[in-house]
Amino acid sequence: MKKLEIIIKPEKLEDLKAVLDDNEVNGLNIVNIQGYGNQKGIVKKYRGAEYRVNLLQKVKVETVVSDEQAEILIRKIVSEINTGNYGDGKIFIYEVLDAVRIRTGEGGEQAL
Repeated sequence: MKKLEIIIKPEKLEDLKAVLDDNEVNGLNIVNIQGYGNQKGIVKKYRGAEYRVNLLQKVKVETVVSDEQAEILIRKIVSEINTGNYGDGKIFIYEVLDAVRIRTGEGGEQAL
């Protein structure tokens, strides 16, 4: 099993949810976060004065899927979310050793 941690722009959340729903992902967690990547923030102008904003609004979506489903999802997410601009986001992939559904005690992929 793989845990996908997907960090995107907030305006792309509905597009991401559509990709996950189309691929029958059972569960996800969404967290509003702030941060920056390679661009180190952006420069804005307000009343003629420039100022730097280095903590940008992002959304982190976490889900755990089967190994086979992970590869398909990653390709689809990249093709759907990509705008070609800085700040499109990243996907971090982690190995998941096991999962247990508390209600039934089921383990492994059955717990997803």
